[in-house]
Amino acid sequence: MPKPGATGVRRVLDATRYSLAGLAAACRHEAAFRQELALALVLVPLGLWLGESGVARALLVGSVLLVLVVEVLNSAVEAVVDRIGDEIHPLAGRAKDLGSAAVLLALVNAAVVWVLVLW
Repeated sequence: MPKPGATGVRRVLDATRYSLAGLAAACRHEAAFRQELALALVLVPLGLWLGESGVARALLVGSVLLVLVVEVLNSAVEAVVDRIGDEIHPLAGRAKDLGSAAVLLALVNAAVVWVLVLW
């Protein structure tokens, strides 16, 4: 039988601590995340300023934040693949390529959203 975990407010506080540790790890170990975070620090305020409605602001900001989310997930996949072993395996390469493709799609999505909302 699994050991019961924290509940209520304690669980929320623990989850928040783990999430912040994950963001700190992304900042510390992932150059791509740092680059995208620097871009987000410029684009999020710009999106809030340029958006002419709540929906426009949500689309502009949300598309940028989605890039960060996908980058964190890609980094998690890469960390797990690297943890499993050093040998080159086609499935390991595919997993990393798929994560990278997800980041590319999120970046394209952000660019399309910005063009469509601001044009």
